[in-house]
Amino acid sequence: MKRLLASIHDVSPRFEREVDQLLDRLAPHVGERLAMLVVPDHWGSAPWTPAFSARLRRWADTGVEMFVHGWFHRDDAAHSGVAAIKAKRMTAGEGEFLGLDHAEALTRMRRGKTLLEDATGRPAAGFIAPAWLYSDDARAALADAGFALAEDHARVWAPGGAVVARGPVITWASRSDTRALSSLAAASVLRHALQPLPTVRVAVHPGDVTRPALLRSIDRTFRAFSRGGRRPAAYADLLTEVPASISV
Repeated sequence: MKRLLASIHDVSPRFEREVDQLLDRLAPHVGERLAMLVVPDHWGSAPWTPAFSARLRRWADTGVEMFVHGWFHRDDAAHSGVAAIKAKRMTAGEGEFLGLDHAEALTRMRRGKTLLEDATGRPAAGFIAPAWLYSDDARAALADAGFALAEDHARVWAPGGAVVARGPVITWASRSDTRALSSLAAASVLRHALQPLPTVRVAVHPGDVTRPALLRSIDRTFRAFSRGGRRPAAYADLLTEVPASISV
């Protein structure tokens, strides 16, 4: 089966209205077969309320997969070299785990995992770093934290084990006109170029709802994969067919 993995990023009390809009947008394409990437305290000013935790549990009870998505989502580290280039070009101060050492990365991962599991009453599906950016130490901490799955821009893997999917994430950028146009062009190409892959990932963000052109592109992308015979799937499905010969 050709899989389609859909995810909503930056799920937080700060973006509840936008998340609801995205859920409504994705429902005709994937129903509730999607993942949520949940931020425990977005930028240090949006901790979960009891009401929000209850919403997470209700979503999880319907089958939505719940991933820990950093802790603050904000990057406060000073970077140099390649990391500095990534921090500047790939995100706007959001790559929280790009500059963390092993101890701090592990602490935030474990805190997020405990918080999410207490809220939903079930194991976290995995961990995905904000902006898909990790330091080497943060990657190493994933297995120590006990996460079953992780992903970056190019792949999904079982920490300490195998790569279970390869291929770029289709996503959109909303923070500037230039980035929005670039992401529209990329999505147009990728929704055709990625058709042969066994697994395709599509990720949406709260900011997408601010630009009608992005929403139209999201709809076109999901329709293109549906026409190609691809079915909505869960990230956990990837663990049932781990290719032993492919390693991280």
